[in-house]
Amino acid sequence: MAHHRTLGRGGIDVSPLGFGCWAIGGEWQSTDGQPLGWGKVDDDESVRAIRRALDLGVTFFDTADAYGTGHSERVLGRALGKHRDDVVVATKWGNVFDERTRIREGQDDSPEHVRRALTASLQRLNTDHIDLYQLHISDADPGRAAQLRDVCEELVREGLIRAYAWSTDDPDRAAVFAEGSHCAAVQHRLNILQDAPELLALCAESDLASINRSPLAMGLLAGKHTAGRALDDGDIRNAPPAWLPGFIANAGADPAWLQRVDALRSILTSDGRTLAQGALAWIWARSPRTIPIPGFRTVAQAEENAGAIAKGPLTAGQMAEVDQVLGR
Repeated sequence: MAHHRTLGRGGIDVSPLGFGCWAIGGEWQSTDGQPLGWGKVDDDESVRAIRRALDLGVTFFDTADAYGTGHSERVLGRALGKHRDDVVVATKWGNVFDERTRIREGQDDSPEHVRRALTASLQRLNTDHIDLYQLHISDADPGRAAQLRDVCEELVREGLIRAYAWSTDDPDRAAVFAEGSHCAAVQHRLNILQDAPELLALCAESDLASINRSPLAMGLLAGKHTAGRALDDGDIRNAPPAWLPGFIANAGADPAWLQRVDALRSILTSDGRTLAQGALAWIWARSPRTIPIPGFRTVAQAEENAGAIAKGPLTAGQMAEVDQVLGR
């Protein structure tokens, strides 16, 4: 496998694997107390993990202003330090939050908010530009999104961002952003259990990168979950919202999902891969445009995820076996 992939027509080269920085934001919640993070986090360990990823050739880091209500951006900025210009940083806007109380208060899809949010993100990340700026409101109105796309084009002209994208699982919405000349990607869910053929087709047609969140199905494909084991109160998977399948409130992983993971285990762990590395290998084999962004909280997770790069994508034969097991 080539040791880089390109952010679509933006021409920005990145490692074939990015690191998703949601979990390192720590605990935060909605106004009604719903957890939105992945539980407690050790910032020093997060910094060590990011620096270890850099050592292992990872050059793409994806965060959002809302993750930990600003905390993820601050940790990433601290960890990158003098290496900022060696990496590609993606962040997102659209949510409104209070850093002090760690509460997400709502959303703001106004053109005026884009600049406010960008200015704050630049400060937290300690940088003068964002490489990929992404709309974080997955179901935003397409007409309003067209206005936001035009604002992003202005920001590119001003040198504040290099390219932009929409984080959405709706191909019709993603197509609105794709009309902009500096749109470089769509960020969407993709993993071996949750394919996204329409979005991958759009990326191919529009020359966009496919940035893949939930590449390990929120940890189910990391092989660490067992049925009936509840997660921490501060973990979003312990009180999963409707968009987060695979987990049961206060009961951990859904046994039906774990059965599917078990059925795939021997294929994914062939050629000396761990289960997580096999899940990433499936994504790379799915399309030459994919860039999975697994989350991490420890140096060990960073090493395991980055270790997938050297092993490359699954073979065509292994991909066919996967389809057979899943009845696709």
